Amino acid sequence: MGKVVAVTGNEAVANALRQVNPDVCAAYPITPATDIMQRFTSFVSNGMVDTEMILVESEHSAMSACVGASAAGGRVITATSSQGLALMWEILFIASGSRMPIIMPVVNRALSAPLNIHGDHSDTMGARDSGWIQLYSENAQDAYDNTIQAFRIAEHLDIRLPVMVCLDGFIISHSIERIEYMEDEPVKKFVGEYKQVYPLLDVEHPVSYGPLILPDLYMEYKRAQHEVMTKASKVVLDVASDFEKISGRRYGLFESYRLDDADIALVILNSAAGTAKDVVDEFREKGIKAGLLKPRLFRPFPYGEVADALKSAKAVCVMDRADSFGGFGPLYMEIASAFMMNGNKPALINKIYGLGGRDFLPEHAETVLNELNDIVKGGKVKTHKEYIGVRE
Repeated sequence: MGKVVAVTGNEAVANALRQVNPDVCAAYPITPATDIMQRFTSFVSNGMVDTEMILVESEHSAMSACVGASAAGGRVITATSSQGLALMWEILFIASGSRMPIIMPVVNRALSAPLNIHGDHSDTMGARDSGWIQLYSENAQDAYDNTIQAFRIAEHLDIRLPVMVCLDGFIISHSIERIEYMEDEPVKKFVGEYKQVYPLLDVEHPVSYGPLILPDLYMEYKRAQHEVMTKASKVVLDVASDFEKISGRRYGLFESYRLDDADIALVILNSAAGTAKDVVDEFREKGIKAGLLKPRLFRPFPYGEVADALKSAKAVCVMDRADSFGGFGPLYMEIASAFMMNGNKPALINKIYGLGGRDFLPEHAETVLNELNDIVKGGKVKTHKEYIGVRE
């Protein structure tokens, strides 16, 4: 069905972008996302895509150029990480508020200070309320597949919202893995032709973007934006169903791993989920009913579906690779909200791990699962939030 290759996550994402052949790409390099745009720029230089490549002076300018190109009526991409995403902050809200289906792989990296170029989720978690759809990727295959599906999701006529495809810096972006590429033609057919909606360059039907809205209409506009976002989960599932038909790979809003009868469960994003699954298997072999939930769609968050998937668990640990200083981790707050909505109240704890690229090791998952098992046996919750894998 496809071609099996050994590639890095960045290379896989760049190849997905090549297969889609967007109209415009505006970019500014930042580690560890630089390699995506370097590779894509080589595709432009070698005539392998028809993309207009715009090299700008900052990430703020990159997203500004993307907004302009999308408003003009083009299929638009960029990529970034960490401080680059933070510098785009102002324009992220303009892109989503203006309903521009821009696709942006984000190679997750810690935010300064102090300066750190390695992977955690503080960048995209900080942008979680910017109105962008967010998809998270466990490995290079996920990153490749999510990038292709992101175009169909963003450009759906009921959605028309920008999408971030998130992958862990260095752990996924620079590590070589075995993945399966699809052939170019099925990808092109799957994504389809870009459909312009109110393009600025249609001079026969003039429109404007970003006009001033005063208090009498601003809330109505934002409510409409919210209502559009609530439709995204169904579109994500519909696109995943179509993608499975051409790839043989199944995706959902999240992955449930051995959760059906689980007494204890971990909730964990991206690459660390792979490590944790092996430990879950070891606990099952010992007769302990452990399970794992790996979110894929973080925005909009599928509260009801997540709570239902975790309904058998008596104790749950939410693992955050980012912190919300003065509060619980961002993923923990979403899971707690999900449980409140359906009335399920398992023991719930929060562990902060892997900041700044600190390794997440099997023994960390083992320690947490043992703690959950002790809680189920009648032990008390010692602390609701704790850093793990940190030097004392």
